Amino acid sequence: MLTTPPTTSIRKNPASLAAGAVEPRRRLLPAQRERMIVQGAVRFFSEHGLGGQLRDLAGGLGITHTLLYHYFPTKQALIERVYADLFEGRWRPEWESLLDDKAMDVETKFTLFYADYARVIMERDWVRIFIFSGMSDRYITDRYFAMLREKLFPRLVRETRRFRGQAGRSKPSLRELELLMGLHGGVFYMGIRRWVYGHGEQDGDAGPAGWDESTIRDRVRSYLLSLDGVMCQEANAQPPRLKEHTSWPIH
Repeated sequence: MLTTPPTTSIRKNPASLAAGAVEPRRRLLPAQRERMIVQGAVRFFSEHGLGGQLRDLAGGLGITHTLLYHYFPTKQALIERVYADLFEGRWRPEWESLLDDKAMDVETKFTLFYADYARVIMERDWVRIFIFSGMSDRYITDRYFAMLREKLFPRLVRETRRFRGQAGRSKPSLRELELLMGLHGGVFYMGIRRWVYGHGEQDGDAGPAGWDESTIRDRVRSYLLSLDGVMCQEANAQPPRLKEHTSWPIH
């Protein structure tokens, strides 16, 4: 909640205040009020979904419905601002530079990227609003995936091919994309477990959504080590064997 520093004001009638009268609140500047509304909308939508009524949001913020519409004339305008701040605004250009670093090996850069990406997105409001959007008009999810298709997925496909010793720039196959989404979706699912299903909130899991960097590294390695076995095109080729194999007893 937005707080403002205390101010000293001239009271015309101190006696009335001593008798129990309430001193008027300090008026917020327009930019402060707008920010308060956006922050309140993020919390409101993460709790009630994007179908929540703005009249209820205004009541929770302690402002009139009319004042809310003064800043955001339509609900869609408010949702667009939430998307710009909470989703688009959290994208970091340095992630692109990291993935474009030719001197770094693929496993390291994938691990560093997804560890930082998870720290940024896997918090309650982000995850829940994303899920709520997917179950309603998909405005936020469609825009966000469009950004990922432009800024992220081509880089991940390129680096995946580099890991396999391929240099082709052809359009990613459906198989490549599905494998990649297994990695990307697996990282996001850790946030779903925490903020949608409520798993890990009380059991002392590491990290804000029940993970640490070693968890991310495990997922990255699982993805990279599975590539040859899944993507091999030779009809008689055998997938590589793991160095260690453990047989689990069947009870």
